[in-house]
Amino acid sequence: MRLNATQAISTPKLLLVPYSAHHVPTYHTWMQDPDLQAATASEPLTLGEEYAMQRSWREDKDKLTFIVCRPRVHEASTECVRAKVDDAPERMMGDINLFLFEPDDDDEDEYEDDNRTNRSHTASARKAVIGEIELMIARKEMHRQGFGRAALETFMIYITMNWPAIYEEFTDQADGGRRPSLAYLRAKIQQTNVGSIALFESIDFKPVGTGEPNYFGELELRWHWDGTEPLSDDLKAHREPSRMLRYDESAM
Repeated sequence: MRLNATQAISTPKLLLVPYSAHHVPTYHTWMQDPDLQAATASEPLTLGEEYAMQRSWREDKDKLTFIVCRPRVHEASTECVRAKVDDAPERMMGDINLFLFEPDDDDEDEYEDDNRTNRSHTASARKAVIGEIELMIARKEMHRQGFGRAALETFMIYITMNWPAIYEEFTDQADGGRRPSLAYLRAKIQQTNVGSIALFESIDFKPVGTGEPNYFGELELRWHWDGTEPLSDDLKAHREPSRMLRYDESAM
């Protein structure tokens, strides 16, 4: 998606930048790890295939991604994020992604069943869009330090604040002055990844149905948006302040 091609989000905890070609070698190295392949249900790609995948993430209208980096060292020094400096390989930690798609028949049936317990959500599944979030903190030394939570909270706020523009790029249609419909956000997580499941549940994602894993051993959790602030009052009280900055690749 081109929406965030020149956008970066800076918080005291981390920096989110658009996935660019100079990130690919580091990302490719991460994805050679069998543990990450299993956690993300990914097959190893060649470096050339990884570059093609990066271009797909930048150009395809149904994908939105940021690379998760360490926070800027001199936060107030400039109003732009410098490519290859603020997001140099040693500063990269992982990525966070949004996949968009229209519901198929199974999604619609599940949506109607799930919606019976979410009466505040009134959008029609047949006219709505489903978003799936994937989060990866690839550097194991960065685990259990709050980077995943900070990335997820920051990303969800970005999605909800920019949803009309995201919807317009995905559908090639303007919203006509109405809030375009987001059926729900979901995450599919391996049942053994208890830390990730607990993280999403702490941000009000709820297990679908009986909460049993699917054929692939994944649990599905969903978050329904009522058009307001995506975080609870308690989470908002502890949220890191964020700034939207220009991502500058001109010096590359």
